[in-house]
Amino acid sequence: MSEQTPLVGIIMGSESDMPAMEPCMAQLDEFVIPFEVKVASAHRKPTEVHDWATSAVDRGIRVIIAAAGKAAHLGGVVAAYTPLPVITVPMKTSDLGGLDSLLSMVQMPSGVPVACVAINGAKNAAILAVQILGTGSEDARNKIVDMKQGMAQA
Repeated sequence: MSEQTPLVGIIMGSESDMPAMEPCMAQLDEFVIPFEVKVASAHRKPTEVHDWATSAVDRGIRVIIAAAGKAAHLGGVVAAYTPLPVITVPMKTSDLGGLDSLLSMVQMPSGVPVACVAINGAKNAAILAVQILGTGSEDARNKIVDMKQGMAQA
């Protein structure tokens, strides 16, 4: 991770989500996009989630990636507290294979949208975050262009 100000904030509900989110962090590292990581549950640490989300803009964050399983309210709670785009990653669960998480994330109320990638789609969340950054940064946009050109040549 770079020493620069983080542009992407990654939050997950539990330490147990960390292995599934490693592809996200690896992809951001590959793109040389600075990020920060926070572990806080919307249900067990709501004040901590609130404080992290409401201060994200002031810390320089431009996109948030939120990963959670089961009830998976973390992304929606974060989206309620910030004007930043929030990308959600539903975690695979032992109960319903992550379908519970996915359905929770895509059923957001009007006015509190989140983008949602596939179950355990951490790498795609990172790519989408860089695409969002690319709307205002030629450097970020070029990273995506280069990645897609590389995929076409493979």
